[in-house]
Amino acid sequence: MEQRVLGKTGRPVSIVGLGTWQLGADWGAVTESDALAVLRAAVESGVTFFDTADVYGDGRSERVIGRFIAGGDARGVTVATKMGRRVAQVPENYVLENFRAWTDRSRVNLGVDRLDLVQLHCPPTPVYTTDAVYDALDTLVAEERIAAYGVSVETCAQALAAIARPGVATVQIILNAFRRKPLDEVLPAAAAAGVGVIARVPLASGLLSGRYTLDTAFPADDHRTYNRSGEAFDVGETFSGVDYPTGVRAAAEFAALVAAPGAFAADPGVPATTAQAALRWVTQQPGVTTVIPGARSPEQARQNAAAGLLPPLHETALGQVEALYDKYLRADVHPRW
Repeated sequence: MEQRVLGKTGRPVSIVGLGTWQLGADWGAVTESDALAVLRAAVESGVTFFDTADVYGDGRSERVIGRFIAGGDARGVTVATKMGRRVAQVPENYVLENFRAWTDRSRVNLGVDRLDLVQLHCPPTPVYTTDAVYDALDTLVAEERIAAYGVSVETCAQALAAIARPGVATVQIILNAFRRKPLDEVLPAAAAAGVGVIARVPLASGLLSGRYTLDTAFPADDHRTYNRSGEAFDVGETFSGVDYPTGVRAAAEFAALVAAPGAFAADPGVPATTAQAALRWVTQQPGVTTVIPGARSPEQARQNAAAGLLPPLHETALGQVEALYDKYLRADVHPRW
């Protein structure tokens, strides 16, 4: 699979990585053996980047990855984690003392002396413009607790504030065919600054798989049930903030256009799934380093990784995707994040 340098970390990573929220919580139950099998399938398929967080299952996702690392199967894999969501979301909590405690916990969970990449996990907006926060993160690098740091954001404005800081190595942001605003300013600014871009929620919580209908039911412990209106966290994290019935209609049209003859610039060899086409759309956006779809089964991990081998979508198909966004989603989604 193609590798791209992850911003100022200097590390090459696969253009399709693995998001591990599903292996911790909030997507229904996943056993530890199943979680380890997902990690193994991803690596065997060429994935060299895992994204996790200390809050996913209150550390369960990190611990599972730690066990995988201990087994010796993660050689060459960069592991990014996130911190800050296990406490009250007030700027006063984003201080060096807490950063040390949080990263120490993640180092134990992952079983490593130094974390590859730590990202602030969608903190309160003032955190992105606070000098002392970046001074504290620089201290963690100097103390060799972490090798590099970045931010995960909800809004484009937050991303642009972080990109302007010289120590920021990466920005993680929601980007998919139904959430296009980062294309306007964030991706060009990141490329100019040498900041890596990690694209999350690339399938709009599964909408862009084309498999869901108005009658699809999700488990009670799945955020696609309990966070549809932002009851637990930013609604943009669930279906990318897209109204579900509208998203189902748009996804059906997306599935049809990417399945049409000539949708790809070259023959993909085997028919691509709708989800794979959606992932390929993300990876071919200028400035994107890696995309991090989640997976709950080894087969899903393998299918996601295979998207990294597809030829790019044809310019005609890209125009059709943009028209679809304009038709269904731009007016509601574009101004909000």
